[in-house]
Amino acid sequence: MASLVLSSLCFTSQKPCSFTSSLRFSFGALTGSRFAAPLTVGFRPVKRRNGRIRVSVYSRASPLVFRDLDADDFRHPLDKQNTLILKAIPGLNELGRALLGTVTEQIMLLENIGTSVLVSKDQLPELHKMMIEAAGILNIESPDLYVRQSPVPNAYTLAISGKKPFVVIHTSLVELLTRNELQAVLAHELGHLKCDHGVWLTFANLLTLGAYTVPGLGAFLAQTLEEQLFRWLRAAELTCDRAALLVAQDPKVVISVLMKLAGGCPSMADQLNVDAFLEQARSYDKASSSPVGYYIRNAQTRQLSHPLPVLRAREIDEWSRSNDYRSLLKRATQMNVVEKV
Repeated sequence: MASLVLSSLCFTSQKPCSFTSSLRFSFGALTGSRFAAPLTVGFRPVKRRNGRIRVSVYSRASPLVFRDLDADDFRHPLDKQNTLILKAIPGLNELGRALLGTVTEQIMLLENIGTSVLVSKDQLPELHKMMIEAAGILNIESPDLYVRQSPVPNAYTLAISGKKPFVVIHTSLVELLTRNELQAVLAHELGHLKCDHGVWLTFANLLTLGAYTVPGLGAFLAQTLEEQLFRWLRAAELTCDRAALLVAQDPKVVISVLMKLAGGCPSMADQLNVDAFLEQARSYDKASSSPVGYYIRNAQTRQLSHPLPVLRAREIDEWSRSNDYRSLLKRATQMNVVEKV
């Protein structure tokens, strides 16, 4: 049975997408853009009590809510461009619907439900509040949230037709990030749902898998589709980083997530410096500005499913200073106490 990868935000790896036996939008290296006029944010780390993971309660001003937010309000220009290219591929929708059957969906659904913990108001309630609040800010229905045991820091979203989508986060990610950083990750995943990324990623993967089975030009066609898919996916990640910023409303929170995923660990978290990481991003741009550097940079990123963390940090920093982001903040309203409860 064909394996599908719907949408992903894999924090830990910048490797090319692999066609695993799952329909997932994996999280890659998150880079939500939340800049300008940051709210008062708590940075208390995840704590352990009696051997159990516990997210400490934090305090911040009521966040801004985007009640009439549309996906195109924050969609990255490269995302728009590459989505149009995917839509232009003949038969993509039809092939996806034909191959994505109910059996495959049921396998993925049972696999995740059977191996994870479902978050609710009675189960890991702080994580539940994070998701509800983030969904409210982005004006989207909250999906189910699961926590899964894994040493690999990651988060991903699964959207199965006819069923409520759900987000899965790994325990190692909970250990690595602060409360606000973790909510930024959830917002990044919500960005995939808000923009319907899962549909196009799944269909493109299916089409690529099918092309490999065609004799003759099949392999060449599949490789071409893969390159286009990676190009689109990298652009989609930039869009979801913006969704993370809209929820965090502080660019340093999102950049800190990217920095930790690039080279952080719980024992050194208090020594990491966001400003130094941004300077590192600028030095990368400078080093790759020459003809040789530009060629190496393209070769380095061509087969990656996610943009490099330093590039995502730079993108977030720039968008947080943009007129587009500031105009969105002006349209937003304050979340009241009743909504937060």
